Amino acid sequence: MTISVVIRTLDEERYLDELLTMCRKQALDEEVEIVLVDSGSTDSTLDIAAAHGAVITHIAKADFSFGRSLNVGCDAATGDVLVFVSGHCVPVDPDWLAHLVAPIRAGVAQYAYGRQQGRDRTKFSEQRLFEKYFPATSAVPQQGFFCNNANAAVSRAAWATHRFDEELTGLEDMALARRIVEDGGAVAYVAEAPVFHVHDESWAQVRRRYEREALALREIMPEVHLSPRDVLRFLLAGVTGDARAALRRGVLRREAGGIIAFRAAQYWGSFVGGQEHRRTARQLKDVYYYPTS
Repeated sequence: MTISVVIRTLDEERYLDELLTMCRKQALDEEVEIVLVDSGSTDSTLDIAAAHGAVITHIAKADFSFGRSLNVGCDAATGDVLVFVSGHCVPVDPDWLAHLVAPIRAGVAQYAYGRQQGRDRTKFSEQRLFEKYFPATSAVPQQGFFCNNANAAVSRAAWATHRFDEELTGLEDMALARRIVEDGGAVAYVAEAPVFHVHDESWAQVRRRYEREALALREIMPEVHLSPRDVLRFLLAGVTGDARAALRRGVLRREAGGIIAFRAAQYWGSFVGGQEHRRTARQLKDVYYYPTS
């Protein structure tokens, strides 16, 4: 099987050189194709990609959606396995790619996603979310269809059958994973395939990210949405849990303000994006919004 790494970019110069360098250092016998899908970078993103020999394709900002940009990249790629990694992620080690694609090569799953870890600029509460959603133990295959394209791989056959939903405002990964599972396939979580994921965002950008994802989740799982009471409940739980963790790690004084700001942005964005008058399953809300496992 041949491998193509598809990367969406918009002004990703900060980490892109490190990312592409690590992609070229992977411990694999075959050549790894790198495909960049750029939506209008004005920094040195394209120069960095060209220096690393990447295939560069473009999507206009007016045409951009997360799913559409990935479909454009997959159409341009030639690999039998399509790997997705965020432009602000960096593989932790040279074995990342081999571990990530292993379940697909073995036929155990059609879609796989790897571990995500914080690094120098990662907000404390986001690190806590990484610990919740991307634990140290693999599940090959896993139950359900949770998935995250910041560090993932899919077989070309599965992608070609279902393709990414181009209308969603986010969570195109979960939507595709759900269709694969409903079609009899499987998703795998591979803890041995970690990347550093750095969201260097303002609080407004954090809020918009969660608002966008809540809009998409409403389409994927319409029974899951937040009420004002839920927002307060999860906000208090999130801040309290993060504060206790920060106290244990000796960083509460430094992180207190950021904890409050992050959780407020997360749950307010989720509430605004998910507004809809439908009954909600309490258990599903806890799974998708509660700040700890």
